[in-house]
Amino acid sequence: MADIELTGIPGGTVTLHDARRKDRWSIELEPFELGVFAVTQRELAELIGEPAPHPRRPASDVSWLRAVRFCNAASEWEGLDPAYGVDGEDVTWHVDADGYRLPTEAEWEFACRAGSVGPQYGPLTEIAWTSADGVSSPQNVGGKHPNAYGLFDTLGNVWEWCWDLLDPARYGEYRVFRGGGFADDAWSVRASTRRGGGPRMHHEDVGFRVARGGFDAVDEAQGWSAAADRERAVFDGPLPSGWTPRE
Repeated sequence: MADIELTGIPGGTVTLHDARRKDRWSIELEPFELGVFAVTQRELAELIGEPAPHPRRPASDVSWLRAVRFCNAASEWEGLDPAYGVDGEDVTWHVDADGYRLPTEAEWEFACRAGSVGPQYGPLTEIAWTSADGVSSPQNVGGKHPNAYGLFDTLGNVWEWCWDLLDPARYGEYRVFRGGGFADDAWSVRASTRRGGGPRMHHEDVGFRVARGGFDAVDEAQGWSAAADRERAVFDGPLPSGWTPRE
């Protein structure tokens, strides 16, 4: 298997927000590494046998669980400690492991912004495949301009899975994906836009990008913590309109 191309992302501060809870908070990040490109069809095929009719296009139609399994397979291939313990659909992040993993939501947004402060790090026509391009499928990675950290397609082309839960009080085990896709309008193709889906969900405009970096901690790192997930999952009030009851 060809090496996955990573680049170093410096430490820094990023501000996240939760629109439903009307909450904003700042996160201090340690340095980490992130894929220069989204994982491609060729890379997925080489490790876990997915077909690759378009080798340089991002691997899409990939579930969050499949992305996690790819990360562990890539780690084992390179002799690294796998980042995840997987028991069926239960996944545990070994925060101190040096293997491949999905970025946290905070890491993803910090890396996407690359020091910029607007909703996009440049003109969308130059940096992202969106509905304005009139394409009907994901395009080869690297076809638009990168951001200041040298990352391609963090906006547009395909949404990218992150490690974090979207909103456990409302959506249970749904995981976050970020960045917008080839069929999305500009409103969705922003550094701060959050979407999500179930761990087994897969769509043609959702892929993933890998990260690396272990941390001297347990059950928390880079803006995520298991304790915060448990706290966010608690909702004691009447079920709001539009919410689906969860057992």
